[in-house]
Amino acid sequence: MESSRRALLLVAVAATAIGLAGASFRDNCDIKWNPENAAFSDDGHGLTMSLKSNSSGCLLQTKKQFIYGSVSTLIKLVPGNSAGTVTTYYTSSVGADHDEIDFEFLGNETGQPYTLHTNVFADGVGKKEMQFVPWFDPTADFHAYTISWTPCMIVWYVDDVPIRVFRNYRDKGIAYPIKRPMFGYSSIWSAEDWATQGGRVKADWSKAPFVAGYRDMVLDVCPCDGADSCVYGCAGAFSHGGRQQNCAGLTDQQRAKMQEVQKTHRIYDYCVDYRDNKKPGSECSLPQY
Repeated sequence: MESSRRALLLVAVAATAIGLAGASFRDNCDIKWNPENAAFSDDGHGLTMSLKSNSSGCLLQTKKQFIYGSVSTLIKLVPGNSAGTVTTYYTSSVGADHDEIDFEFLGNETGQPYTLHTNVFADGVGKKEMQFVPWFDPTADFHAYTISWTPCMIVWYVDDVPIRVFRNYRDKGIAYPIKRPMFGYSSIWSAEDWATQGGRVKADWSKAPFVAGYRDMVLDVCPCDGADSCVYGCAGAFSHGGRQQNCAGLTDQQRAKMQEVQKTHRIYDYCVDYRDNKKPGSECSLPQY
């Protein structure tokens, strides 16, 4: 009886796992911080968020929480001199020992490249940074940024190219997000003390407002409030035999693309940073494909 109940639950959750797919920003997100700095397109599928001073900015949050799935949107970053600014796109739980999966885009002086910063927090523990210089101008046009989170692995994509994988090795004592529902977020804010060349270059506020553009949000997720039933069902829906980006890992073609990006465009990897007596986590010696 218990196995039948679980099977029915899994089917029901899998059927609704598409969640907010094709959702508009206006209908399915709230502007939680400085809504006066956000502007929606007429159809709700476009959005701009502005940073006007070092005490302003803007923050968007999805209305629904979820466990597992992919969140994706097209972003055009702040053009020109974006030094001192940070544009973010991430998922995060709420409360203590939080889980979080990050894209952060660190601005720079005119003519200097953005830094694509990635990180993952699990059970409140982060410090797993990996950074890249984009192989395109992220301010000239919109590019797709996707976070895929399944019970087996997290994958960061840029225009369908995987740039990083973090696998689930909880059985080896490595923290991995599995039970805390997350919201999807995006924001723009001032981080003059660290964002550009370690804080050496500050924002030129005479160039404000700094504006980031968004289009076509897509959330293919399993809505969940954290109850045991939906946690179990969402895990099944996105695990073996479930949806895309499952436990089989990357394809050979995806792996080759990721390795090429990491070879030519990765500028920081926490796994090889031994400064100040740092020690790589045990996950650094394990396959991440």
